Amino acid sequence: MGMGSTSILLFGIFVLLLVLNVPIAISLGIAALAAVVNSGLPIGMIATNVYSASSKFALLAIPFFIIGGNIMEKAGISEQLITFAKACVGHRRIGIAMVCVIVCCFFAAISGSGPATVAALGLIMIPAMVEAGYGKTLPPSLMAAGGAIGVIIPPSVTFIVYGSISGASIGKMFMAGIVPGIMMGLALVIAVMFMVRNKELKHYPKASGAERWKAFKSAFWGLLMPIIILGGIYSGVFTPTESAAVSAVYGFFVGLFIYKKLKIKDLGRIFIESASQTGVVMWVMICASLFAWVVTVDGVGVTIGNMFMAISGGNLYIYLLIVNILLIFVGMVMDANSALYIFVPILLPVAQQLGYDVVAFGIMMCVNLAIGLVTPPVGVNLFVACNIAEISIKDLIKDILPLIAAFIVVLLLITYIPQISLFLPSLMGM
Repeated sequence: MGMGSTSILLFGIFVLLLVLNVPIAISLGIAALAAVVNSGLPIGMIATNVYSASSKFALLAIPFFIIGGNIMEKAGISEQLITFAKACVGHRRIGIAMVCVIVCCFFAAISGSGPATVAALGLIMIPAMVEAGYGKTLPPSLMAAGGAIGVIIPPSVTFIVYGSISGASIGKMFMAGIVPGIMMGLALVIAVMFMVRNKELKHYPKASGAERWKAFKSAFWGLLMPIIILGGIYSGVFTPTESAAVSAVYGFFVGLFIYKKLKIKDLGRIFIESASQTGVVMWVMICASLFAWVVTVDGVGVTIGNMFMAISGGNLYIYLLIVNILLIFVGMVMDANSALYIFVPILLPVAQQLGYDVVAFGIMMCVNLAIGLVTPPVGVNLFVACNIAEISIKDLIKDILPLIAAFIVVLLLITYIPQISLFLPSLMGM
C-alpha cells in the first residue's frame, strides 16, 4: 500500500469508530496507530511524538487553570457574581437574560472552560429564567451559548493549545480574545431581545446605589482574578503558564479566607476532579497530535491545503469562507482541542501565504470551534444544560438556532475585519 492509502486508512478507521460511538480521543489514537503500522513508519516514532506533544511548558497552564476554575467554582464566587450582575441590570425587561450572559462572560474569565461555566451557573440561572417567563427551552439554550464564550474570553485553554501548535504568542492570543468574547455576549443579548419580544417577563426590582455597592464589594475578589491574571501577563510580571499557577493559589486564598466557603477537606476532591479533567484534555491532545503527525508525514495535509488554495483561486476572502464552513462542520463532531491539532498545520500555512495574521486566524478558528460547543450532535454545553433543565437536546433546537446565527454574524465580522481581534494587542504594543 502506498502513502495515499495510509490517509484513506487513517480517515476511514477514524470515521468508522466515530460512527460506532467510540470516544473521540480513542478513535483518533487507534486510527493513527493503524496508519503508522500500515505505512511501515518506525513504531518508536509514536512514543517520541506523544512525548514532544505533551511536554511543552505552555501546556502546564492547563492543569493550573482547571484547578483555579474548580476552586473558584466551589468558593461560592458564582453566587456573588450573579448578585452583582442582578444589581446592575436585573431591573431591565430582559434583565435576567442579561444577567445570565454577563455572568457567563465574567465566569469565563475565571474558569476558561465552557462546560464548567454552564455547570456552575446553570443550576442557579436556568430555574430563575424559567420562573421569570422565558419558557422551558430558551433558558438552557442561552446558558449553553453563554458557556461557549468561556472558550474565547481569556484565560482560555483553547488559546493555549493553539499557541503551542502555531507558535503564536499566548499572551497576545489572550489579549485578542477580549473584544470578540464581548461581541459574542452582545450578540446573544440582541438575539434574546428578538426571541422574547412577545413574552410577558418578570424582572427584578431596581437596586439602590447602596445595594449595588454592597454587591460589588462581595463580588470584588472574584472580579479581581482576571485582572491579576491578565495584568500580570501584560505587565511582564509572569508568563501565561505562571499566571495559571497564580490563579490557582489566588482562588484557594479567596475561597478559604475571604468567602470562607472552601474547607481544607474539600481540596482532596477538587484536586482529584481537576486531575481527571486535565487527564481528559491531555489524552485528547496526545491522540490528536499523533493523528495530525500521520496526516503531515503522509503529505495529505499539504495536499488538502493545496486543494483549498486551488478552490479559492488564491483569494483570501474565499479561502476564509471555505475554512469557516469546514470548521463549523468539524465543530459539530469534534472537540476544539482535537480539531486544532489536526487542522492548524493544514489551514494556517495557506492563510499565512495569503497574508493573514497568525493571531487573527487563531481567534477565528477558536470562535468557530466555540460555536461547536452548542451545535448537535457533540455540543458538550448542550448536554450539560439539558441535564440541568431535564429536557432533551431536540427540544432545544428551535431556540438554539437563532443564538448560533448570532454567533455566526460575530464570526464573519472577526474573520473579515481581523482588526477587531488585533486592535487591543496593537494598542498594548504587543
